[in-house]
Amino acid sequence: MENNKYYLRTTEEVMQQLQSNHDGLTKEEAAKRLEQNGQNKLIEAKKDSIFKKFLMQLVNPMIIVLLIAAAINLVTVIIERSSGGEESFAEFFIIVGVVLLNAILGVIQEGKAEQAIEALKQMTASTCKVLRNGNLLAIKNEDIVVGDIVIIEAGDSIPADCRILECASLKCEESALTGESVPSNKQSEVLTTDVLVGDRSNMIYMGTTAVYGRAKAVVTATGMQTEMGKIADRLAQTKQEVTPLQKKLNSLSKTLSFLVLGISVFIFVFKLLSDMTFGFEAILDSFIIAVSLAVAAIPEGLATVVTIVLSIGMTKMAKNKAVVKRLTAVETLGCTQIICSDKTGTLTQNKMTVVEHYGADEKLLATAMAQCCDAILDNESKTAKGEPTEAALVNYAYSIGLNKNELDKLQPRVGESPFDSMRKMMSTLHQTDKNIVQYTKGAPDEILKKCNAYYDGKQILPLNESKMQEILTANASMAHKALRVLAVCMKEYSTVPTFNNPEDIENQLIFVGLCGMIDPVRPEVKLAINECKNAGIRPIMITGDHKDTAIAIAKELGIITDDSQAITGTELDMISDEEFASKIENISVFARVQPEHKVRIVDACKSKNYITAMTGDGVNDAPSIKSADIGIGMGITGTDVTKSAADMVLQDDNFATIVSAVEEGRRIYENIRKAIQFLLSSNLAEVVAVFGATMLGFTLLKPMHLLWINLITDTFPALALGMEEGEKDLMNRKPRKPNESIFAGGLGANLIIQGAFIGITTLLAYLIGNCMENEGVWQWSFSGESTMGMTMAFLTLSLTESFHSINARSINHSILTVKTQNKWLIGAFILSMILTFGVVLIPGVNEMFGFATNLKITHFAVCFGLAIAVIPFVEISKIVQKLFKKD
Repeated sequence: MENNKYYLRTTEEVMQQLQSNHDGLTKEEAAKRLEQNGQNKLIEAKKDSIFKKFLMQLVNPMIIVLLIAAAINLVTVIIERSSGGEESFAEFFIIVGVVLLNAILGVIQEGKAEQAIEALKQMTASTCKVLRNGNLLAIKNEDIVVGDIVIIEAGDSIPADCRILECASLKCEESALTGESVPSNKQSEVLTTDVLVGDRSNMIYMGTTAVYGRAKAVVTATGMQTEMGKIADRLAQTKQEVTPLQKKLNSLSKTLSFLVLGISVFIFVFKLLSDMTFGFEAILDSFIIAVSLAVAAIPEGLATVVTIVLSIGMTKMAKNKAVVKRLTAVETLGCTQIICSDKTGTLTQNKMTVVEHYGADEKLLATAMAQCCDAILDNESKTAKGEPTEAALVNYAYSIGLNKNELDKLQPRVGESPFDSMRKMMSTLHQTDKNIVQYTKGAPDEILKKCNAYYDGKQILPLNESKMQEILTANASMAHKALRVLAVCMKEYSTVPTFNNPEDIENQLIFVGLCGMIDPVRPEVKLAINECKNAGIRPIMITGDHKDTAIAIAKELGIITDDSQAITGTELDMISDEEFASKIENISVFARVQPEHKVRIVDACKSKNYITAMTGDGVNDAPSIKSADIGIGMGITGTDVTKSAADMVLQDDNFATIVSAVEEGRRIYENIRKAIQFLLSSNLAEVVAVFGATMLGFTLLKPMHLLWINLITDTFPALALGMEEGEKDLMNRKPRKPNESIFAGGLGANLIIQGAFIGITTLLAYLIGNCMENEGVWQWSFSGESTMGMTMAFLTLSLTESFHSINARSINHSILTVKTQNKWLIGAFILSMILTFGVVLIPGVNEMFGFATNLKITHFAVCFGLAIAVIPFVEISKIVQKLFKKD
């Protein structure tokens, strides 16, 4: 396509060559071209094969130690059998089987997590506006084809390489392609000389962004044929994100690994020295005991559980209209202390209706308002489509007999100066049967600065002080009623003026009138604001509206109680950053703000160490969204730029959805803590039991037993704990500090207390089993192993951890206060019970595990009694901990 050099061709030549027209392709032709040329996608990073993912599951220090132990066991059995022994290969096959099963489950779970994240990417896929059969449609960027006519506005990402057909002050940020940081000015005229990409002013390219103005363009290249496609290999390199929590857990695992390695070496040496035998069998026996301790101490399934819980949480949030793009955002949401929210569309419904007007000539007022906007009137439904404020103005004009489509024919647009948030206004130029008329609409205070006259219904008069005061009074009256107010003015020319900047035409204007629009507050937002306050989160409202309007709405929502808690952008400009930071805690409403003010607001909040969320929709909101701890883009009204910069995108642009996402972030983090407590207390119990047994001189459990419990019995309840509903007081707690330890809030103490109790219970089960095997003779210190003792220790430990998963449903509260049901935990509990009883009772299987085959009801009763004791013990420990906290 590049050889065609469309920038050196006229628009007519380009359209002819691409076999397109100004009304766009037909749907049939677009479908045909999509099938022929493929989707508009760049090459993606190559994903690891299933086999590589499987091998990566095995590249783990503890798994390698286990495989070495299995290999040594295999060699030992082969040697014994060659000497006439009857040693079984069971332990070797069980260790290898459990390791392989764990690796397979890991690959499956990783695949599900990837699928969940991919589904979220699809939900936030960029869309663009195209003309098909003359109708304006919004389609996914990947469905664009060569010859499509696209409509580009400020904030849009350019979906493909295009030749500009029509252009109105378009500027594009092309640094991703050219490295040039200053936006490039665009135009539609043909170039006369061949130039480099950065100088092709009549072309726009995939991966760049429109930052100002608008344009109509025809697609010349898609996918890998674009300029961006030529550097796609560099773009395709991706890096998997690791959250702060995962980093902490990885660090914890490393610390545990070194600690366990030291203890294991100590146990290995201690065992050899205590037995005073150094033959191969003694060394192997000591090695197996050391491996047992290592297996007991390392929570092999923890990293997998955390990743899965995070990805499932992201999926659930997406179903609730909050699409989280980064795993880190899920964690940070739970720490959020301040939510800075735009008013329009987020706190309000963004369903504007003109309910009041001020001006001598309503027809002229409505005409000027309807013409100076980009909304269109649908001929079939007779309702306006476009940005809500502009749609309200077009609907208002239609309600008094002025059809926007007819006005466009009578007064075709011949020039414009698009809206931007700095000027707070826009201007359009129209050809009439007499002359050229300019309409300029925007914020009343800014518009009035440009006016030196007004229209009284009959003639144009100078704008004197008394008239100015009358207009300001009318504006304030509407603002006090919580109406959004826009002003419009006009100017006439004999010919179309030439101008390079808006200031060239936005001066010496004639004031026409005001329109007051109501934008109803979202009914659910007031409850969400109260929920925020209960959760220790402060909502801050940011708006471009008049201060009086902002105060009226903020009071209605309960954001502020006094006018002194509101400030304007002008007032903000008059104070230093230091003074602003000292006052930020007493300001909750910012009116008449510009995008750079939002960055100052975020910086002031962060200077006080507040975790801050910031919403945004406009192209100039991207810097503040990036500065915030949580950047929130609007899915409906947001530009591609803000959605790309955001950590989270709201599909319904609703403040209440932010609060729900914060609650979900808290729930996910709390559930991960529950899983950590459950798994680590179980591992600590195993360490206590194995270490105690070694000191007493007997083998409590073999590596295959501990591995079965850690990777098979424990993993399912841990995952199920990740599905717990939020506790009833979750949103009545203060936000946690981002640097807070995982073990804060009593979790560390719980680990030690619960782990020690379960470990001692397991040792007791072994001793009771040994006693029952030896006809009531207690043996507290001996060498070797008791089959019945080992069986009862395994059964007690497995059952205890199953019952303990019920305790883990709340870290600090009694399980009796948990009123919700967790069907996943019930299923995991039943599955763990089946697996536990299966390996103990199924003939052949129990022999492979080295368990006793003559278990009686009394054995089960003892194990069950010891196991269920963990529930009242933990309940009592929670009560004691609460009593100590009160003191």
